[in-house]
Amino acid sequence: MIIKSPQNNYDITIVGGGMVGASFAVTVSETLKDSSLKILVVEAAVPLSIDQSGSGFDSRSTALSFGSKQILSESSIWLEIGEKAEPIREIIVSDKGRFGTTRISSKEQNLEALGFVVENKDLVLTLNNRLSASHLIDYLTQAKITSVTPRASGVSFEISSDESSWSVSSALLVLADGGRSSVCENLGIVRSHQDYNQHAIVTNVAFEKAHAGKAFERFTDTGPLAVLPLRKFKDENRCSVVWSVNSYESDHILGLNQEAMQKTLQDSFGHRLGKIVKVGKLDCFPLRLSVAREQVRPGIALLGNVAHTLHPVAGQGMNLALRDMEALVRSIGEGLQEGSNCGEMRVLQRYLEKQIDDHYQIITLTDKLVSLFSSNAPTKVMARKFGLLSLELFPSLKKTFAMKAMGLG
Repeated sequence: MIIKSPQNNYDITIVGGGMVGASFAVTVSETLKDSSLKILVVEAAVPLSIDQSGSGFDSRSTALSFGSKQILSESSIWLEIGEKAEPIREIIVSDKGRFGTTRISSKEQNLEALGFVVENKDLVLTLNNRLSASHLIDYLTQAKITSVTPRASGVSFEISSDESSWSVSSALLVLADGGRSSVCENLGIVRSHQDYNQHAIVTNVAFEKAHAGKAFERFTDTGPLAVLPLRKFKDENRCSVVWSVNSYESDHILGLNQEAMQKTLQDSFGHRLGKIVKVGKLDCFPLRLSVAREQVRPGIALLGNVAHTLHPVAGQGMNLALRDMEALVRSIGEGLQEGSNCGEMRVLQRYLEKQIDDHYQIITLTDKLVSLFSSNAPTKVMARKFGLLSLELFPSLKKTFAMKAMGLG
């Protein structure tokens, strides 16, 4: 429930009420509701309300794997979101201008869908409504944590808003406030960075033909181009586009008029869905790999982009965060059964041990894909031809790749 001031003590405090932080808060409160945990969410922004949620052509979206759907189904979150999610029934991976294409379908994997595309506003609104209505969660908005001090059994911290400030303690502080977390910086948690010298241009596009549940990962000379299926908007065949381009090309593309932009994007993507009839509002973000060198400390755990910010290739960032979230909830539950508090290091270390291989595999996968498919070096061209061909020729290899992409590997 929304509160005006926090209590003095909590079992779990979450910094950030965005998609990752709110998902964790709702999941841990519902999964461990018999434990009577005291949970606080501190969010700097004003929460989204129904009056602010009007749909539009330019609504941004997130791709959730089938595994993420299973995770969100364990709580009340998917009950509402599932009705608004557009299923991905086939993924087509290709290398522009070169031989080699692979297709992965939900039918061959015996699943209803490989994943789902959810508009961010729908997911955020659902999560905000859950936080606001929950009697197990204190939801403090328009407030920030300004300092954190380690304690013998957890942490203490200062919260400030425009008018008030409070001193609060918590057994566990979960940082889920994004890749530019000021709390993480103030704690001296060092992050390693690798600049890809690419920008992601994000937009929605209307095609001449319906997408029929197909998603495309098209590797171009400048970087990967992802086209994901969206719900129709006013009978327009919408898809979400995430286009990675060299940093020096992004300014040129952003400066194009509608006609020139449509032609440039059409040349890179091709005519698989017919002619591009509309390009929506463009957003642009620099791309780099950023990983916190400490994922946990006594009384502190990192989730989402504050823990690891990935290249959007293969759409793994949010899905890895949700798997981390599930593993952390399970470790906390196991710790409570053993008589441990939520922030004890053995509880957090057990979580990290469960997830460390997943972190390594996904970070390595996305990084190597960017390196392999953003270069025209002859050795890399041959390697990706061989890789795409191998996925088609060896069903067991294709199955393994599909399971990993779906968050089931």
